[in-house]
Amino acid sequence: MRRKPRARVPLDSRAKGEGAREAEGSILTWAEVNRTHRIQNGVYQREGRLISLLTDFGRINPCYPDTRNEAGDTISYTGAGRRGDQHLSPPNRALLAAVESAHAVPLFNKLSVGRWQHMGYWRVTAAEHHFDEGEKRMLWRFTLRKVADYE
Repeated sequence: MRRKPRARVPLDSRAKGEGAREAEGSILTWAEVNRTHRIQNGVYQREGRLISLLTDFGRINPCYPDTRNEAGDTISYTGAGRRGDQHLSPPNRALLAAVESAHAVPLFNKLSVGRWQHMGYWRVTAAEHHFDEGEKRMLWRFTLRKVADYE
């Protein structure tokens, strides 16, 4: 059975070399995600600039309890740091800086081993560092807003 080719969009000029853009909703392999998101941690940044994000909405890694609103256009994204209090580490600093820069980044949702869904492009619009009762630790929580038409 032949696979239907995936739609590709040209490289983003601000992130040249980061890989081709996949169509939103595409189901991807890790190799395809890895063309853009070059590490296995959830926050990929380079020189303090946020490049892309991973999530699984807490299904696989409960220490990252990301949540999406009913409309699907806002995500509460948990910062980097699996154990103990989350600090202003380089990944969290890049997320915080993305609030100011307002640039959009791709988000990939892990569905299962080797299966990822491209969730489109998102902007980090707010950040909060607070004590989470459920997790019993300080967490960085970032608000991501869906970008309707990626410019």
